Amino acid sequence: MNTKVKPINVAIVGCGLVGRKRASALGPEGHLVACADIDISRAKGLAKEFDAKAYDDWRPIMDVPEVTALVVATRHDSLAEITLAAVETGKHVLVEKPAARTSAELDPLIAAVNKSKVKVHVGFNHRYHRSLRQAKEIIDRGELGELMYIRGRYGHGGRLGYEKEWRAQPEISGGGELIDQGPHLIDLSRWFLGEFTEVDGFSKTYYWDMPVDDNAFLTLKTEKKQVAFLHVSCTEWKNLFSLEIYGHKGKLDLSGLGGSYGVERITHYRMLPEMGPPETFTWEYPTEDDSWSREVEDFFECIRKDRPPSVTLSDASKTLKIVENIYSGSAYGYCA
Repeated sequence: MNTKVKPINVAIVGCGLVGRKRASALGPEGHLVACADIDISRAKGLAKEFDAKAYDDWRPIMDVPEVTALVVATRHDSLAEITLAAVETGKHVLVEKPAARTSAELDPLIAAVNKSKVKVHVGFNHRYHRSLRQAKEIIDRGELGELMYIRGRYGHGGRLGYEKEWRAQPEISGGGELIDQGPHLIDLSRWFLGEFTEVDGFSKTYYWDMPVDDNAFLTLKTEKKQVAFLHVSCTEWKNLFSLEIYGHKGKLDLSGLGGSYGVERITHYRMLPEMGPPETFTWEYPTEDDSWSREVEDFFECIRKDRPPSVTLSDASKTLKIVENIYSGSAYGYCA
């Protein structure tokens, strides 16, 4: 008996770097049938690779009946608008983080999803990196004991002309580094520690000549005073990802995301009963990053099994509210 699952027909809106990553990660369970981008040459280029149709506007795709799911990988100012249109036409959506410029932009979208049977997954792909998946398994097994705090750093060095790109235009991006790489660290911290009831920190521009922040520093506390100390930066110069998770029974030290961020690695420092130097176990993942494909597989599974998405619009909204809280206390008013 043939048990092969029929692929889910997908359209991608936004055919830049991330859109291409999503297209390449669809695997046998997804079939790309349409691509849209305001730069039609990018849409045509991606469409040609996958034998799909190309559009210079996302709106006609909403009327294509064979499209079951949409991947929205556009600039921040159109993420919520396109996702809402898809939901209203009954299409499932994987929308890239942060899903909107502000939490207020997500409110009508959340209301629409709650009235429908459509699945909307927010693309926080860092949860799906091998080291992060392993960290979650170790913690869920209780091997770290009660968690105490997290220390996270994430940054890159920009590039020539970075201050002139769309991410430096607050009306498009909604902010700077805090709303760019910051949501990943905030989301991971929430994933491990739970909800934060106290938010403190500030954002500032130290180097780049642009009206948005290039660094942000956060102190987030749960009701039990578990703390996440986070720093995101686009003056890191050498790309960096570092996440340290401390528990009563030991520590996890995660570094690298592959590529320019270095080999993905996780080290488990396990405390001994007599304390002293801990037992040390290290795993490295020099193979190609599979977080994109694992996330898409999870998205497809929630559609097929009619279960809630693993990362929801509520997660995105809570992350954005933390971002807004920091911005409201800084010199920047664009997210207040």
